[in-house]
Amino acid sequence: MDWGTLQAILGGVNKHSTSIGKIWLTVMFIFRVMILVVAAEEVWGDEQNDFVCNTLQPGCKNVCYDHFFPISHIRLWALQLIFVSTPALLVAMHVAYRRHEKKKQFRKGGQTCEYKDIEEIKSQRFHIQGPLWWTYTSSIFFRMIFEALFMYAFYFMYDGFRMPRLVKCNAWPCPNTVDCFVSRPTEKTVFTIFMIAVSGICILLNVAEFCYLLIKVFLKKSRRAASPRHHPNHETKEETKQNEMNELISDSCHNTVSGFPRS
Repeated sequence: MDWGTLQAILGGVNKHSTSIGKIWLTVMFIFRVMILVVAAEEVWGDEQNDFVCNTLQPGCKNVCYDHFFPISHIRLWALQLIFVSTPALLVAMHVAYRRHEKKKQFRKGGQTCEYKDIEEIKSQRFHIQGPLWWTYTSSIFFRMIFEALFMYAFYFMYDGFRMPRLVKCNAWPCPNTVDCFVSRPTEKTVFTIFMIAVSGICILLNVAEFCYLLIKVFLKKSRRAASPRHHPNHETKEETKQNEMNELISDSCHNTVSGFPRS
């Protein structure tokens, strides 16, 4: 699997992310993608050949392995990373669409004062507000959903997060209940718990970023709602001062006119 393409796409989204989003992407690639590519694939390897059962019945070992391990841990982790990274593509497409619109306006002459050339538009960082806020928060929400679903899938399919040393199988075509042994169960348990823990950390980071964006927009709306309340009072004070000055000028003019002798 070409993880470099995924890193290039998410790296472009990272430019427009919050600080928490940048931390999430760092954890994602260092503690998940690199561990999966460098270490986990070597630990699992050709797992089916290392799965040993105390029977020579043809097909028994294959059936037992498929029963206890319906999906390989490596493939399920890879599928999880793809699903978790997919919502970020929504943000990438949204940013690409806005840049495309700005380029069209620039070519028509509508953005000549704001941008010098098209390269400046390509390197522009968009703030998370307006329609982009909805796209970004939706991507975080779907990330949390996918993370939680895959953690539940791991627990459901493998009956927990620990790799058993011995499994007993009586599925057909096994002649009776046979004992099957898993290779390197302790090492695989450590990797599984580590990946699940990192997945939990990513969920916490997503929740923190989601709450941060909600609090930020609520504070912004409360400030906008509070500003009109003070603005009329300010205008009333200014009008009061102006009225007082007008009254003083009027009184002074009246006194000046009354001071002249009448003919």
